[in-house]
Amino acid sequence: MSTVTLAPATAAPLNPADLPARTKVLAFALMCVGFFMATLDIQIVASSLRDIGGGLSASQDELSWVQTSYLIAEIIVIPMTGWLTRVFSTRWVFTFSSFGFTVTSILCGLAWNIESMIAFRALQGALGAAMIPTVFTTAFVLFPPRQRLIASTTIGALATLAPTIGPVIGGWITSQWSWHWLFYLNLAPGIAVTLFVPRFVDFDRPDLTLAKRGDYWGIALMSGFLGCLEYVLEEGPRKNWLGDDLIVACVWIAAICGFLFIVRALTAKEPIVDLRALALRNFGIGSLLSFITGTGIFCAVFLTPVFLGRVRGFDSLQIGLALLSVGCFQVLGLVAYSLLARIVDMRMLLVFGLVCFGVGCYLYVPLTSDWGWQQLLLPQALRGIGQQFCIPPIVTMALGSLPPPRLRSASGLFNLMRNLGGAIGIAVANTMLNDRLNLHYERLAEHASIGRPVVEGLMQRATDVLGATGQTIDASKADLALLHETLMRQALTLTFSDTFLALALCFIVALIAAAFAKPFGNTAPPPDAH
Repeated sequence: MSTVTLAPATAAPLNPADLPARTKVLAFALMCVGFFMATLDIQIVASSLRDIGGGLSASQDELSWVQTSYLIAEIIVIPMTGWLTRVFSTRWVFTFSSFGFTVTSILCGLAWNIESMIAFRALQGALGAAMIPTVFTTAFVLFPPRQRLIASTTIGALATLAPTIGPVIGGWITSQWSWHWLFYLNLAPGIAVTLFVPRFVDFDRPDLTLAKRGDYWGIALMSGFLGCLEYVLEEGPRKNWLGDDLIVACVWIAAICGFLFIVRALTAKEPIVDLRALALRNFGIGSLLSFITGTGIFCAVFLTPVFLGRVRGFDSLQIGLALLSVGCFQVLGLVAYSLLARIVDMRMLLVFGLVCFGVGCYLYVPLTSDWGWQQLLLPQALRGIGQQFCIPPIVTMALGSLPPPRLRSASGLFNLMRNLGGAIGIAVANTMLNDRLNLHYERLAEHASIGRPVVEGLMQRATDVLGATGQTIDASKADLALLHETLMRQALTLTFSDTFLALALCFIVALIAAAFAKPFGNTAPPPDAH
């Protein structure tokens, strides 16, 4: 008895849920700050890429890698987090992740050319990735079932709010100061998390012996598979997919590594990723829904700023303000969800969220080249409410169905599905923007022949404007240039409409999948859930 009484106060309890409530809340809050930073930085540059490109003299193709390099590194590291926390403990993995993320954020702000920016962004994504799945695991380890509603709601809010308001914050910061402050913004919270996590996050112990029998073959195969897959998805739309030799090589590497990785994960005694967890119905369905909602969140955040920039010619601040309504309605949705989740079946809330999200995407279909924040208000309101109502139930459905020993590895897989959905969704959207643009332009051009009253009127107005300004430019050339610009803008608008329609259709699949889920709530999983 005396030995137990004199045990150090810092020793991790046998049951983390027995920690004092204040300690658990503080530890969870600190980790949520790190989680929010890492998630926010995926999209914080979305509305400021033009400014970054101007500062670093980068082309449009090079600029896309400012986001892609971060996402590739993050996707590769996220599934490893469960194993890393078992080896080094949650406390030290999270601390190192926060420290590395903060340092590389500063390096991104100091980047001197596009090559250095891409390299630092990759390091930033890799070092910050461990903060994402760790928070999901911690919520289900620290809190008993009755308190998981608040924890899962908080995680869901941050997971959807961060990529949504990223372009808003980024646009405002860039317009007020410069794009460098997009990265310096992480300095203060990063230092705070790095200093306080070792003090308050202490509920497990490292086991360095696990490093000796780590699944290093699984890590290598998974890295080759995910890295090459993401490269193919990013570069494929611009390089005509299999028409490029490097794309073909990466497809082969991804296919071979992916097959061997699955075999390894299903046969190894302690695989790096617990693929067997997908056999649990609710976890498998939850992972599929995570993939689809990830596609919806990342694609919508990607497409809307691109539309406003390319079609409307908005600057960073205008794009940010146009997207602000999503975050506002998401906060309202958070309040409503918190009240309803205690009295309404979570499956009903999930269905409501998926319907709102899908309808919100569908309401983008009547898009015109004149749309601004007023026209975007209703679609974005439904999307913001839908995100908040569907993400927390998905988290609870997937991770709440697992016993604690399987949470760490499965949490990495669950988070991977969301980011992978975003990566694949953006790649498909880029492909549609390229292919459908050509199709719509050709169809519009067929009906824009000289002699049609509408075309003649447009060209006459252009001639009148040039004459009023006293310009000596060849009127016929100016008329044709204006006609081409008008056709291109309208074709681009129709292309965005097609892409949002495809995105809305994904949620029909999500609703069908949700119908097969078992009842779930904030209860502990059965002990034989394996």
